[in-house]
Amino acid sequence: MEPNSNGKSGNAMFKICGFIVDKRNLFFLIFILLAIFSAFSRNWVKVENSLAAYLPQQTETKQGLDLMEAEFKTYGSCTVMIANVSYPQAEKIKADIESISGVFTVSFDDTDKHYNNGSARFDITFDRDENDSACLVSLDEVKKTVEPYDSYLSTTLGNIQSELIGDEMKVISVLVVIVVLTVLLLTTEAYAEIPVLLITFGAGAILQLGTNFFLGTISFVSDSVTIVLQLALSVDYAVIFLNRYKEEHRDKEPREAIITALTKAIPEISGSSLTTVGGLIAMTFMQYKIGPDMGIVLIKAIALSLVSVFLLMPGIIMLFAPLMEKTRHKNFIPDIPFVGKFDYSTRFVVAPLFLVVIIAAFFIQNRCPYVFGYSTLNTPIKNRVQIADEMIAGSFGDDNLIALVVPAGDYDSEKKLLSSLELCPEVRSCTGLANTEAIGGYTLTDRLSPRQFSELIDIDYEVAQLIYTAYAVNDEDYAKVVNGLSSYKVPLIDMFMFIHDEIDQGYVTLDDETQETLDNAYKMMNFAKEQLQGENYSRMLVYLNLPEESPETYDFIKKMHDMAGIYYGTNVYTVGESVSQLDLKNTFSRDNLVVNIVSILVVLVVLLFTFKSAGMPVLLIAVIQGSIWINFSVPSIQGTSIFFLSQLIVSSIQMGANIDYAIVIAGRYTELRGQKSRRESIIETMNFSFPTIITSGTMLAVAGILIGKLTSDGAIYGIGQCLGRGTIISIFITMFVLPQILLVGDTIISKTAFVMNMPIRTKEASGLNHVNGIVRGRINGVVTGTMNAIVRGELNAFVEAGSITKVTEKEALQSGLPYEAQEKSNSGEVDDNEK
Repeated sequence: MEPNSNGKSGNAMFKICGFIVDKRNLFFLIFILLAIFSAFSRNWVKVENSLAAYLPQQTETKQGLDLMEAEFKTYGSCTVMIANVSYPQAEKIKADIESISGVFTVSFDDTDKHYNNGSARFDITFDRDENDSACLVSLDEVKKTVEPYDSYLSTTLGNIQSELIGDEMKVISVLVVIVVLTVLLLTTEAYAEIPVLLITFGAGAILQLGTNFFLGTISFVSDSVTIVLQLALSVDYAVIFLNRYKEEHRDKEPREAIITALTKAIPEISGSSLTTVGGLIAMTFMQYKIGPDMGIVLIKAIALSLVSVFLLMPGIIMLFAPLMEKTRHKNFIPDIPFVGKFDYSTRFVVAPLFLVVIIAAFFIQNRCPYVFGYSTLNTPIKNRVQIADEMIAGSFGDDNLIALVVPAGDYDSEKKLLSSLELCPEVRSCTGLANTEAIGGYTLTDRLSPRQFSELIDIDYEVAQLIYTAYAVNDEDYAKVVNGLSSYKVPLIDMFMFIHDEIDQGYVTLDDETQETLDNAYKMMNFAKEQLQGENYSRMLVYLNLPEESPETYDFIKKMHDMAGIYYGTNVYTVGESVSQLDLKNTFSRDNLVVNIVSILVVLVVLLFTFKSAGMPVLLIAVIQGSIWINFSVPSIQGTSIFFLSQLIVSSIQMGANIDYAIVIAGRYTELRGQKSRRESIIETMNFSFPTIITSGTMLAVAGILIGKLTSDGAIYGIGQCLGRGTIISIFITMFVLPQILLVGDTIISKTAFVMNMPIRTKEASGLNHVNGIVRGRINGVVTGTMNAIVRGELNAFVEAGSITKVTEKEALQSGLPYEAQEKSNSGEVDDNEK
């Protein structure tokens, strides 16, 4: 066996890799136990289905949502539309729904808001908080009631959207596995290699699912696409290790070959993963927290894939080694010398042409029509919730709701603000305590005198005066008690709340009929108050005639702030889909710039130390960044909207993952360039690189395309569509553009190369020694062992099963072995021995 490096570190690596192979049964047991644990722990993670939840804390939407959660109660609700139904039938259906346990109100009347063109709309509110599981029980009863009809139900209760996306991703995952099997069948050299790779992939995926609970909560985007992306992004690692094993197995037994291959593969694979991780790290710098969420989950996925390759795969190869020998087949991936020849012959045309193309792409992609909500996106498929929403919107119009949150207590200002909003042509309707009808034609906040109140609920005037006196004392308004109560007026809702509390405490007793009237009124008022008034803030619901996402909508949001500011100053919040989209738009520019800069810098540093050249990283990054610009120029040219998150996520993944294709080509070309001509080097480089690129590239591209074609969620659809298209563009450019750039930039690469000089420590020993590693120096003594080296000096040895060949300086250089050239004399001539 030969270690991969010098000294103690090489021996230590060999011992570690030997331990992994020899203790493979222990690692099998560990992975089996972790897999069983993951089967349970995968259900412990909470999935967040709202994109708005990941907005930065300083945004208005995030602050408003936190405020509303603390101040108000939101009851569970749903909307049901029944088509092809008569009005009398609809009234009967309304009564059936109202009889369901847990249903608080059903809004339905003969206006076009609820009955239009033979379709009936029922707005149903349940009597529990939207997070209460009892709402789901009542919702199921509603579904059973309307099931016999041509019905469409829309609701945000439960995790229905997440469940639908999960079902879609299961289908996508199965199709991706089929594609992976097909690709592996064509690119492997033995049929038994396929289960080795699949078991390794599967172990990493199971561990990924089972460890998400450590993060507490992850987004539905991360929960949906991570497994597919993990497979596509990390397939290279297992393939690299397997290829290393096959290379070592040519002259070694399986155990020895696996250990040697593992010592060589660990640094190689770790270096390859750094570029992918570097692109993902860029996502963690986003203000919009779904970037860090997805970045961390994917980085964890890559790390667990590495663990699976390094600790589990060696044992699996050892287990399947005999079967791999028996199931060998011919290589189905052909050599492609014509690509290298084309690249060489077009180097002076393609390189400058690509420069022109990426400059144009840069300006075109700047005009990409990004959107920040789902309302203008058309996904390739629709789930049942989307179909229901579209049917309801088609018959009754869209509901663009904005919640306006202001300080509580000033009913007069609230009434004036609501009146002003109702006069705006952009407003369809608005609701607040100050304009919500109570009983007797009064609104909830209308102020009533004792006499008006006594007439309203039909009690004696003297009783009403006693109640008002108690209210004034409780409110510490003693002047009203002293000066008389005839002109004392109290908001209706406040008086009802006070009386109800007094009755509960036993201070007030009413007759049965009055008590029933009071109880019914209190029930409705309390229902409204819990939704519209909190301890410190009041909420008004404003329905707009404007689309969710448009400049006019954003302008009116600002106008609402100005109108409310007249009464409440700057202590005003607006919350809704349109506000959320405006906040996303405002954070996008900064996040986009940061993601691009960080991903480029991280990858640049990795490439700088990989190639030890300042020119090579710049050329490679220019190629991949150009691919990204071309990718996002396509929507601009087509005029199709694209969800903004696609750009942020895909640009990071494309920079981090697709750069590996460029590294494979550039690394091989640099290695061959020192031995062969440019033409021969590029032809052989393309033959060598094609299997690797086509294997991982096909998997990533197909995974992206399937995600983009088979999902109903706008964010996931955009990510898949852009990732699939971007990977195909990157493959094409690395195969048909990058080689020409390397050929043209050959001089730049060589002139910007640098050497990281490390201190050389010579070792001296005498007696009997075991020399293990690459050696340069003088050895005086008897050498017994296997050698493959260039020796400058005198030889006197018995050579078994080999030869000693006299070589020239040029032949020694072309041998590819470690070699130090003979220094020339001052005259520039070589000595006689060389001649």
